[in-house]
Amino acid sequence: MDTLIPYDSLTTETLENILDDIVSREGTDYGNYELSALQKREQALRVLQTGEAVLLFDTESETITMVSKSALDNNDLM
Repeated sequence: MDTLIPYDSLTTETLENILDDIVSREGTDYGNYELSALQKREQALRVLQTGEAVLLFDTESETITMVSKSALDNNDLM
């Protein structure tokens, strides 16, 4: 079962660590140009702040993922 994690309930350090982990995963696509780790983290934070994406904790795998709000709204994940 997935649990929604409000990004603004996390400490700055915890959120940065989570975002660093997410943006460094294999298969993360940023288009035809290369971004620094800091730029990727800032981009990920912006989509959380605008509500375009949310953080989900998967209790089975004990991992956190960032998914688009539209995918969550369409129940594409559950």
